[in-house]
Formats: sequence, structure tokens, C-alpha cells
Amino acid sequence: MFRGRFEHTIDPKGRISIPSKFRDILLDKYDERVIITNNYDGCLVAYPFKEWQVIEEKASQLSRLKKETADFLRFFISGATECPIDKLGRILIPPVLREEAKLEKDIILVGTLKQIEIWAKTRWETVITRAQKNVDEAREVLAGLGL
Repeated sequence: MFRGRFEHTIDPKGRISIPSKFRDILLDKYDERVIITNNYDGCLVAYPFKEWQVIEEKASQLSRLKKETADFLRFFISGATECPIDKLGRILIPPVLREEAKLEKDIILVGTLKQIEIWAKTRWETVITRAQKNVDEAREVLAGLGL
């Protein structure tokens, strides 16, 4: 499982280094392939290929006649790109995804269990500040789960 957060930079070609902690998990439990796509929160999400296959399988069962499903497929699935990890532990993020997530220089990689979120640092700071302000609501949800 991916956990923790790491500050990195994205180079002018759009390459980012995957933190060694995350790379070790990928290579031990999965392989060197990740699928990166956009999400509704303004960041990118990197899935190990095996986890992405589960998403595709479930998405293929959805009715495309529903507007919400069509919107989901157009946004989330259509943006998905396979980004293999190179020998230096980096992945190349396609320009369109970098633009959508506003990735310019300073980034944050966040482990969120089965996936890795890739944030522009300024967006991350906004999101984490909001989350900290809503800590009481989060406590209620966690208590309801028995945590």
C-alpha cells in the first residue's frame, strides 16, 4: 500500500522521479508500469497496471446510456496513459495531463493506499488546508467505520 507524501520537481520534459519507497512497492508487488489519468480533484492519479485493470473491468460493466457514465468514461478513462518507469526511476507525464493538473515545477506525490496522487504543490497546499479545517467531519466518518 502506498502511503506518505513526497516533495519533488518535474523537469522541463515532464519527467518526475517516483520516490524509492513507492518504486519498491511497485516493483515488489506489481511491475514497472503505471497508468496515469486525471481526476475530479485537480490532480493526476497513478495506478499500478494491475489495479488499473480492475477499474477498467468494473467500468466496462457500466451502462454507457447513462449520462453520468458517459461523462465518467470521457473524463477519467479517456485521459488514461500508460507511463512505464525508466531505469532512473522516472516516469514521463504527457503534456495534456501536465496541463490539466497545472504541473509546472514543484509537485507533491501522495500515497493513497492503492494509488499515487500527483499534485501541483500550490493545489496540494489548498486541498490539505481545507482537509485540516474539516478534521471534525473526518473524525465522525472514521468513528463510524470503527477507527
